[in-house]
Amino acid sequence: MGNQDELSTGAKQKFVEAAARAKNPLDTLPYEKYTAPSGEEFKLICRTKSDADAKTIKWAFKLAEKNVGPYYKQLKMGWQPKIKAAEHNKNWARYLVAQNDKKENVAYCMFRFDMENYDCILYCYEMHVAASSQRKGLGRFMMQALEDCARHWNLEKVMITVLNNNENSISFYKKLGYSKDETSPDVTEEAEYQIFSKATLG
Repeated sequence: MGNQDELSTGAKQKFVEAAARAKNPLDTLPYEKYTAPSGEEFKLICRTKSDADAKTIKWAFKLAEKNVGPYYKQLKMGWQPKIKAAEHNKNWARYLVAQNDKKENVAYCMFRFDMENYDCILYCYEMHVAASSQRKGLGRFMMQALEDCARHWNLEKVMITVLNNNENSISFYKKLGYSKDETSPDVTEEAEYQIFSKATLG
């Protein structure tokens, strides 16, 4: 394939649409199982919002509330549960969910395929790991799965939003090779968040 920068917006939009049509966009990728350094095994499942049961979506919202709710409450924007719950129920939402050997949900990514500033991208809206399963490499593995997914569908980058006061999250993504995206708010805008991205094509 030629230089991605030389492709028209219409051509890039077709990549997004192709990925969005796939029932499981990670189907051909080796993401189904992750084994932590400790030997603990996790099963990963990819679902569309329509295929995910209401219990899973509610669990995902509650985990987000627990993990980042306190950070939001420190900011002017505050924690807005109705808006966050509505986002988790968007028709475009894709869920990559990790379960432990007890078949308990312990982590998830919520993402979508989209166009952003003339780029075709995979946007990860949420990535949360339950406290009991943190520091086992699971979050890193799941983000790598999304990067592989973007690459498979010829999408140019993975994008995420991080809160300015969540230093652990900022550090985590920087270690994975993410940096501030050109679409991130300028310092003069006094935004309480930043947009990070990582290129997925050479």
